[in-house]
Amino acid sequence: MPDEVRQYREQLEDRTMLVRKAKVVPMEAIYQKSQTVCGIPIPEKMEESQKFPTPIFTPSTKAEQGAHDENISPEKAAQLIGKDLFDRIHAASLQLYMAAAEYAESCGLILADTKFEFGLVPSTSVGQDELILVDEVLTPDSSRYWPRDHYEPGKGQPSFDKQYVRNALTSAGYRKGLESGPNGNGEGWAIDDTVIEGTRKRYKEAEQMLKSLHFRNFI
Repeated sequence: MPDEVRQYREQLEDRTMLVRKAKVVPMEAIYQKSQTVCGIPIPEKMEESQKFPTPIFTPSTKAEQGAHDENISPEKAAQLIGKDLFDRIHAASLQLYMAAAEYAESCGLILADTKFEFGLVPSTSVGQDELILVDEVLTPDSSRYWPRDHYEPGKGQPSFDKQYVRNALTSAGYRKGLESGPNGNGEGWAIDDTVIEGTRKRYKEAEQMLKSLHFRNFI
């Protein structure tokens, strides 16, 4: 930490991050292990939730606040941000996903899919800008975790992610076009306290499994 804030260590420790302002790349890097994917060739006769032979990279646009991200092909993503930057993100995100999936597996979880967001900061040396991660990484809110012991291809899986909230909203009538509320007039959607508590418990259970005792040994 900078010298001027070290005097506040007791107040800041374990609750503060030192960050850098980055130019956000307008693309999300999404890796999937077991999903249905449009626009990308996948093996025939795959079952729901079946594992792909290798993880696939399914980028999307990074929309402005209030707008919707759009799933795009890798080719379109390369056109959007430039092939050189796309290749750097593709390689970095694959390395991140493979390491994270291996670690999750050791904790009893399957990392079915996740997304990464990247930004650029000026390099300390002459050359291209430095590529860094921005936004949350590998949280239950940005990833899809399945319990390994209950995994069974051919059907939907129990999960530790926000699919639980999506299911509750869908059963209440939520659909595309009614994002602002049941009547479309901006009142929003109410979420039952039991759904909130159920989501919190799922997120907490995933966190506890991922924070197993061998975490430091792994990294």
